[in-house]
Amino acid sequence: MRIISLNVNGVKAAAERGLFDWLRTQDADVICLQDIRVTAPELEQDPYWIDGYWQYCFEAEVANQGGVAIYTRIAPKAIIMGLGFESADRYGRFMQADFDKVSIGSLLLPSGRDGDADLNQKFKFMDDFAGYLNKQRRKRREFIYCGSLYVAHLKLDVKNWRDCQNEPGFMAPERAWMDEIYGNMGYVDAVREVTRESELYSWWPNSEQAENLNLGLRFDYQFLTPGLRRFVKQAKIPRNARFSQHAPVVVDYDWTLSI
Repeated sequence: MRIISLNVNGVKAAAERGLFDWLRTQDADVICLQDIRVTAPELEQDPYWIDGYWQYCFEAEVANQGGVAIYTRIAPKAIIMGLGFESADRYGRFMQADFDKVSIGSLLLPSGRDGDADLNQKFKFMDDFAGYLNKQRRKRREFIYCGSLYVAHLKLDVKNWRDCQNEPGFMAPERAWMDEIYGNMGYVDAVREVTRESELYSWWPNSEQAENLNLGLRFDYQFLTPGLRRFVKQAKIPRNARFSQHAPVVVDYDWTLSI
């Protein structure tokens, strides 16, 4: 099973840069997109439709303020939209596809990089979502969350970590939140399960210097319940496949989807 996750920063712009042509060549079983910024009816039109896939979308109340989508080769048993709290559902920040024994979610956090109000909204979402994740661990099924979290967890995940410690995305409370998810809750970072490679980033500031010097951070993840740890085969973040400020996260699992 191959899962591709990508924050597109608006699917219209990403499509113009060749996203869907690229996706059609990737042989993915599931594709999770974040920050689509379109309505569900818009996403059903060319060039966003991919033959051979079922397509689902949870749009934001104001379409250009978020939204997530899932494409899957196998029709899921169920689709769940939203998390039940306002900071998530108003902006279309989460949806989940349920299959036999495993659920796959597409998740978008506030970036926290657009002023104090945005940062406060991010912290509120993080608190609410941590409670949700804790409850999910009690369920008798596996979960894969494809998330654009706008948080770099480790020093390894930031180019200039000393300069970033007081910036949203690498602040101490954000990193502590990630510690809780991977520590006490027991979730697994799929990329770090198979590689300790440095300079493996998924987001770069919008500047030529940042691109040229690879001044990036790893903001995007596939994280999973511990029962899936042994099924992670390969993970990569291909920097040359760029359709937004983010790079895709591509993970191969020794798992066959079924319903």
